[in-house]
Amino acid sequence: MSLIDERQDFSDIADVFLLHGSMQSPAFLDGRLCALLALKDLSAETWLDEVCQSLGVEQPRDAASAERLLGWRRQTSEALSASEMNYEPLLPDELFSLAEQAQSLKEWVLGFVEVSEETVDDAQREAWSPTLREAMEDLPALTRIDTDIDTSAENENDLFALTEHARMTAMMLYTEQHPGKPQVEQVDAPVH
Repeated sequence: MSLIDERQDFSDIADVFLLHGSMQSPAFLDGRLCALLALKDLSAETWLDEVCQSLGVEQPRDAASAERLLGWRRQTSEALSASEMNYEPLLPDELFSLAEQAQSLKEWVLGFVEVSEETVDDAQREAWSPTLREAMEDLPALTRIDTDIDTSAENENDLFALTEHARMTAMMLYTEQHPGKPQVEQVDAPVH
């Protein structure tokens, strides 16, 4: 199996960033990726250019790195358009501290909001459903969450709820910008 077809997780992409001398979290760029796929037609080449610019390099270090970065884009695009509605932001898992998970969510939201503010005009925003407008208006508050949190059941539940809000907002934005993708309603076949 090619790396481009392999499931990418937060650590896979963070490792590619480290290989390029970057300690930054992939979460910010994943938020940007999600919003760009929802609001524009983001080509693979444009995505690679954006990642390389963020990493401060002209091009990926090697073919395997390029494949991973392209696999990240493909995976996100497929998850956003899948009828299962199973898109998940690329965030650290339970192997990371709750504080690191909260910081990554904050960074993801910053990237997502940045693209929407750069891309969406008032007329486009007015065309959104009231539910999507409200969800999008709530997102900037997530950029101000306290990330210096202790591990506790309450904090885990709160972080899960905030992450779910961001995920559902991303899915709503994608589905409203791409009518019919994903096909979430089953159309009954005509009866003969």
